[in-house]
Amino acid sequence: MPGELILVVDDEPNIVQLACIYLEREGYRVVTATDGSVALQLVERHKPALIVLDVMLPELDGLEVCRRLRAARNPIAILMCTARDEDVDKIIGLELGADDYLVKPFNPRELVARVKAILRRGALLSQAEHGMFHLGELTIDPASREVFVKDQLVELRAQEFDLLLTFAEHKGLVLSREQLLEKAWGFDFYGQTRTVDVHVGYLRRKLMGSNAQIETVTGVGYKLVV
Repeated sequence: MPGELILVVDDEPNIVQLACIYLEREGYRVVTATDGSVALQLVERHKPALIVLDVMLPELDGLEVCRRLRAARNPIAILMCTARDEDVDKIIGLELGADDYLVKPFNPRELVARVKAILRRGALLSQAEHGMFHLGELTIDPASREVFVKDQLVELRAQEFDLLLTFAEHKGLVLSREQLLEKAWGFDFYGQTRTVDVHVGYLRRKLMGSNAQIETVTGVGYKLVV
């Protein structure tokens, strides 16, 4: 949402300057850092709504910053940036709890679009008025963002919860990867559907033991069945 504080962390001045110009033009407030250690201090001090976090940083790299934030159960939205167009960076970042990623060099308009989508999705979910979902042994509470299997709390990251809630809202229906990207992430990932597969894998492991499972529909996508 415009007016919210964004932390941009990158050691390339041109990228920081460009990101600031475009984000501030959209009404966001921006603070910046050039290394991971300072980034963690700024998160603690300013409580930004989102952090644009480069992978390659001096002191602490972006992946370690992400890991420490999630280990401390910090819910800040994280948009990772990587200069290497390799799945390994993206997947590791997502495994550590990042909400999204961009490959550098990126169009600053795309950066703004991603920031808006992540914050909009978070705002909508925080205002969720949906009732509880009871799907076999699986219970989903959108208001508290809690998930239970057989009355046992299941720890989910923010994006994992968003994806599971999307499945619950469309129980029994087959959703393509593109549909899941639009509904659970809030925008088009420009064909990078590997993200969906990674998060479905996480959910499957965490829902093991439940009679609610995510099935693969070959050549189409996924569906939640009980």
